Amino acid sequence: MNENTILIVEDNREISDMLSAFLTENGYQTECAYNGREAAACLKNKEYTLILMDLMLPYRSGNDLIKELRTRSNVPVICLSAKSGMETRLEVLRMGADDYILKPFDLNEVLVRMEVVLRRSNTGAKPLNPEDGGKKLAFKNLVLNIDGKCATMKDTPLSLTAKELAILQLLMEHPNKTFSKANIYEAIWKEPYYYEDNTLNVHMSNLRNKLKKADNGTEYIDTVWGIGYRLAGNEVGKSL
Repeated sequence: MNENTILIVEDNREISDMLSAFLTENGYQTECAYNGREAAACLKNKEYTLILMDLMLPYRSGNDLIKELRTRSNVPVICLSAKSGMETRLEVLRMGADDYILKPFDLNEVLVRMEVVLRRSNTGAKPLNPEDGGKKLAFKNLVLNIDGKCATMKDTPLSLTAKELAILQLLMEHPNKTFSKANIYEAIWKEPYYYEDNTLNVHMSNLRNKLKKADNGTEYIDTVWGIGYRLAGNEVGKSL
């Protein structure tokens, strides 16, 4: 599979063809799946650089596909949906989507959002592999492989999204610093932070829940009330 292959999961063939043609013009290879069943087969048998995922699909919903995918891969996923409700957006972010674009959308916006997500992840659909070489940071039972873009807890791979890995890296590289929500959002998303935006809260909650599930009883991220977040405790930032 070419490193620049994008999987477009969209049941509207006109939208799918439009996205495919536009991305091809911009140097990407594309594959298209037109329902949840086709998409599940593609995701099971192949690896992709990024997935553009419609939510309302025949046979299997995009929500189900994202949830299943996140059990085995951290490939970036951008949802494309006509559902504008905040609850829907937060639900798919909690499941592990990296971004959410409302329909109708501008093609150039889709391209820019893809580029931002890919810069953050710096990876295609690589299996989570804790044995990749490169610089690592350790904190308690957590090991973050910066170059390999993966993390392990007690030698067990963690299924983290690109944003969750980026948040961990930011905190672990600056263990003595307390970051405001605006600091973290603007460092990771490369966009201005607005007070009412709940995106960071959702990703931070997802990350903390995954860490707690993997190592219950050990704190990894502290909430500094009225300020933001920092790495918990003093045993911090040890390089490997």
